[in-house]
Formats: sequence, structure tokens, C-alpha cells
Amino acid sequence: MPLTGTLDTTVETDHVSFSFTIENDGNEPASLSFRDAKTADFAVFDGSDERWRWSEGRMFAQVIRSEELPPAESVTYEGEWENPDSGTHTAVATLEAENEDCEARAEFSV
Repeated sequence: MPLTGTLDTTVETDHVSFSFTIENDGNEPASLSFRDAKTADFAVFDGSDERWRWSEGRMFAQVIRSEELPPAESVTYEGEWENPDSGTHTAVATLEAENEDCEARAEFSV
């Protein structure tokens, strides 16, 4: 299934907001299967060193579920990094579906 991801970042004085949009570029609906309530994850890297991960230390409901994404439609997942480290970073957003892969990257500075 051809899924395309884009990642937008918004830098504020005390946090960075992430908005990960996934679009179904195919002609068929995409059925996204999740093994828990985590639908997407966000990580921040300084070079090859991981500085922060949205899901770290969080618990997710153990609910098997699915979402259907019709052709030419999109879905957006959001995350936030509070008290970010200063510097130039690379954010990586990943879809956490068991049956589909999608990732997006964005550079930002704090």
C-alpha cells in the first residue's frame, strides 16, 4: 500500500510539537492494524545519538484495533517534546501499524 508521510515541527520556547500526516496515495483503502493504543512514535536525534523518544516511559492500552484510510485521504498523529535540548536535531516519526510501514523526517533547531 503506498503510504506517504510528512512531518511538521513547531518550535516554541518550552516545547516542540510534531505533526505526522500519513496519506494513502493508492487506489485501495489501507487497513492499518495496531496491537495497542500507540499509533505513531516520534524520536529526536542529534547525529546518530537518540536524545528523546515520545513513547519512552509511557504505557499504552493493550487494545488490538484497526483504522481504515481511504484512497487520497490522510490521518494525522501528534506528539510533543517538553523542555527540549538546544541545538539542531532530526525528528523521525514512524507509523506503528503492524502491517504497513511509513516514516517521515524533519530537521529543526531549538
